[in-house]
Amino acid sequence: MKRFINLYVPVTTCNLKCPYCYITQEGKWKAELPKFNYSAEHIGKALSAERLGGICHINICGGGETLLPEEVVDITYELLKQGHYIMIVTNGTVSKRFDQFLNIPEKYRKQLGFKFSFHYLEFKRTNKLDDFVNNVRKVKEAGMSISVEMTPYDELIPYIDEIKEFCLEQFGAYCHVTVARKSSDPRLPILSDHTKEDYYKIWNTFDSELFRFKMSTFNVKRKEYCYAGCWSLWVNAGNGITTQCYASQYTQNIFEDISKPITFLAVGNKCSQPHCHNAHALLTLGVIPEMATPYYSEMRDRKVQDGSWLNEEMKEFLSHKLVEENKQFTQKEKRKNDIKCKIEKTKYVGKKIIKKVRGN
Repeated sequence: MKRFINLYVPVTTCNLKCPYCYITQEGKWKAELPKFNYSAEHIGKALSAERLGGICHINICGGGETLLPEEVVDITYELLKQGHYIMIVTNGTVSKRFDQFLNIPEKYRKQLGFKFSFHYLEFKRTNKLDDFVNNVRKVKEAGMSISVEMTPYDELIPYIDEIKEFCLEQFGAYCHVTVARKSSDPRLPILSDHTKEDYYKIWNTFDSELFRFKMSTFNVKRKEYCYAGCWSLWVNAGNGITTQCYASQYTQNIFEDISKPITFLAVGNKCSQPHCHNAHALLTLGVIPEMATPYYSEMRDRKVQDGSWLNEEMKEFLSHKLVEENKQFTQKEKRKNDIKCKIEKTKYVGKKIIKKVRGN
């Protein structure tokens, strides 16, 4: 695995109204579907294995429901043809999209997986529970990988036993559990009225490695040297705007001229976030190589009676660290990288000041 690419689908609308989601809180489910400035074929070439330096793991995720825009299917296919391994985050209810994915040639299916977001109460309210289960089974039976993940919130607590029973019956194992954060607070605290200790006790009963790792890194400021921006990128699929990470101050467009090389600049010791809120992917894949972590495959897989959620090829691919195919910087290289970052940060701040003065 050469790099981790977080490919953002600029969709903010959704077909669900989960109470804890910012889409619901801001009334964005009525928003229009996004426009993509580039064709799927162009995006595939822009993110070619040759241009990125090798085979990458690409995570495709929207702000709302990822699979609402039809373009996602063709984009995924073009990226699979490049040899990349892809996981798509979805609420699992847009059935026609899964039917389209079943048309992907069988030879590419081992490279594709879906991270199904399990919104239990919302599925029951909207009568979409059967659709969700059927789509999970559909892609698993087609040879693709699955992972079922639930966002915990206080209103779900009375239903924990019911949810566990349902998961065992339908998916062969408990769903994984993530950690909900309060995005409106710059400190990004846990979204719960419970203490952190009680929150952990309540949701750790799902025996989820994903949950345990996220809790171990939650509100822990990362001060180590981070290679996000060099070994990983955040890319907007709609326009090609690319940043080092979620809170990057260096921006480039890697879709405009695909004959030009991509600039890879590491965040280094300058992360501006209170904690790495995508730690379960970035840290387990190893953007901080000195940090001992589980493999990313452990964040996604579950053993079931007939095997596991991840197929063997996907499990093998996600059971490696980025440092295996990338070189760590020398002290001289770190200084050179950091100087470049400072220059880009100065440019970024300057542009913001100019825009503010002009009233843009």
